[in-house]
Amino acid sequence: MSRRHFVVSSVLGAAAVAAGRALAAPAALRKIPISVQLYSVRDACAKDFDATLAELAKLGFSGVEFAGYHSYSGKPKELRAKLDALGLKAAATHIGTGSFRGGELQKTIEFHQQIGCKYLIVPGDGDFTNAEKSKPLAEFFNETAAKLKPHGMACGYHNHTGEFAKIGDSNYWELFAGRTSGEVILQVDCGWATDAGQDCADLMKRHPGRMKVVHIKPAVIKNEAGKKAIFGQDSVNWPPILKACSEVGGTQWLTLEQESYPDGKSPMECTALSLAALTAMTKSL
Repeated sequence: MSRRHFVVSSVLGAAAVAAGRALAAPAALRKIPISVQLYSVRDACAKDFDATLAELAKLGFSGVEFAGYHSYSGKPKELRAKLDALGLKAAATHIGTGSFRGGELQKTIEFHQQIGCKYLIVPGDGDFTNAEKSKPLAEFFNETAAKLKPHGMACGYHNHTGEFAKIGDSNYWELFAGRTSGEVILQVDCGWATDAGQDCADLMKRHPGRMKVVHIKPAVIKNEAGKKAIFGQDSVNWPPILKACSEVGGTQWLTLEQESYPDGKSPMECTALSLAALTAMTKSL
């Protein structure tokens, strides 16, 4: 082979590898299932949990993230049967830190094993943004993660805006991330994080593999004119976030959370609109 042909072949080979990687990322994104945080339709859940689950399954969600168990509290076998009948998975759950303490931990493990839920996420704890208590809280999450791992489960933390409050040259979120092991999930809520001035794709790149469940929350930042809290019509720059989920986040679930309901539409209507737009975007990237 001449030197010229060698150089050309090398360049073409490198280009082919790069192209392959570029194609692989969208393919991986399309394979990430979409779940819904049930807080999105909390009133409907409280009124008729079974009917609400059925409607969400009909919309096309692959799983649900729990925010309470309503009529199935203390009834994991019955809840698992209902999920199976509807073709839904238990993507994750939001539970308090107290569910991991003392004798509650074993109860928590047993309940969630039976419903097939492996990701146990704390949606908020006052100690997180306490300068003196934030370190012990991180250590507690490390200890809990170690206890959950043999059961094929993991714990994690979900942000709002306060977690990004400054402390010294850093912020509380980064302190928690640095103090916890890679076994502790960092559930980035993209709506709240964006509202706090964070680049969500960059958050994932700084902590690769730790965003097993990501909250896809449509959000309008600082009342931007013309924006609506419907996925793709809101203020969040979604394409780089979704690509980061598939490329570096280690994301197993994209969890839609619909907290605002524009144009007088019902929570279920808004959730359906956001799901349709999210599904379309994951297929187009």
